Amino acid sequence: MKYQRILLKLSGEALMGSKSYGIDPIIIDNYAKEIKKVFDSSIEIAIVIGGGNIFRGISGSSKGMDRVQADYMGMLATVINGLALQGALENNNIPTRLQTAIKIEAIAEPFIKRKATRHLEKGRVVIFGSGTGNPYFTTDSAAVLRAIEIDADVIIKGTRVDGIYNEDPEKNIKATKFDKISFDDVLKKGLKVMDTTAFTLSQENNLPIIVFDMNAPDNLYNLVKGDNIGTRVD
Repeated sequence: MKYQRILLKLSGEALMGSKSYGIDPIIIDNYAKEIKKVFDSSIEIAIVIGGGNIFRGISGSSKGMDRVQADYMGMLATVINGLALQGALENNNIPTRLQTAIKIEAIAEPFIKRKATRHLEKGRVVIFGSGTGNPYFTTDSAAVLRAIEIDADVIIKGTRVDGIYNEDPEKNIKATKFDKISFDDVLKKGLKVMDTTAFTLSQENNLPIIVFDMNAPDNLYNLVKGDNIGTRVD
């Protein structure tokens, strides 16, 4: 396998499936099964999941809510998704730990770098909830930050499309896909891979990002194995 320790970033919207909001149990179980294929190959897996299927702080603040309050609501949404994913993984016989940046001792461990690393070494999947624990920071930023802290080999971002394109492929069927692209070229072309804070943090720490389609069967496994899946940024 090409990578031994990965950070998988999933969007909250990915959990909706065909629903307009919330969590589709079939989708989350499918994700758990895809993760299990990688887990069974003794790969260490950490996961950061968004909360956009339940609540987005930015959209809440745009409708008149206090931004800080709205962002904390978004963080709690990621914990709900983390619990749902934890349940799906454990139903597939994958031991997991949910760690949160905000202390919620009744349902999750507080994030401690050494403890998270130890869980990974013991063969447990670690899910990081509540983002960075700070308002104004996205779960993309949380994914990069946690990946750096646990010394992950790569950030793998699961999306609905099979990589990075020069235009939105859902709007333009003639859009061109990049198999590989540098951090500098992403910035020059104005491509949206992650938000600016997260992307800059990844670039400064030489941490590669791979964007791929999480919904295609075996995609995650083949990517970790070393196949040319999605788009790699480094």
